[in-house]
Amino acid sequence: VVNPDAQGRVLGAAHAGWRRLSGGVLEHTPAAMRAKAPRAAGWRAWVGPGIGPQAFQVGQDVVDAFEADDPATRRYFTPRPEHPGKWLADLAGLADSRLRRAGVQDVSLSGMCTVTQADRYFSYRRDGETGRMALLAWLAPV
Repeated sequence: VVNPDAQGRVLGAAHAGWRRLSGGVLEHTPAAMRAKAPRAAGWRAWVGPGIGPQAFQVGQDVVDAFEADDPATRRYFTPRPEHPGKWLADLAGLADSRLRRAGVQDVSLSGMCTVTQADRYFSYRRDGETGRMALLAWLAPV
């Protein structure tokens, strides 16, 4: 996730799976950025590629971790009747919800799934092999 303010004075990047997301990494990132640029406004974020909502199966523990913080997050989980106790989780939707709650006004979701788009992305869940991905982000001089 990349969070520049509208005037391009500060930029942050965070990587979050479900544990870090439920632990508040996306709330801490804008808070740290606001501390560096207290007058910045018009916060925006981009949620990049990640496991998509049709591929990310989780257990009740994940649902519970999010609901403990905000019961409204249940809408980002779809039960799997054929697999009792399992859910499909919309990680990007959860990120969007948390970023907006943290005061980010403009959130864009890439909609790219690292599991289903094998021709573009590495996925340990899909391939069972370790790989690497990188994100480059910078502020252009004005």
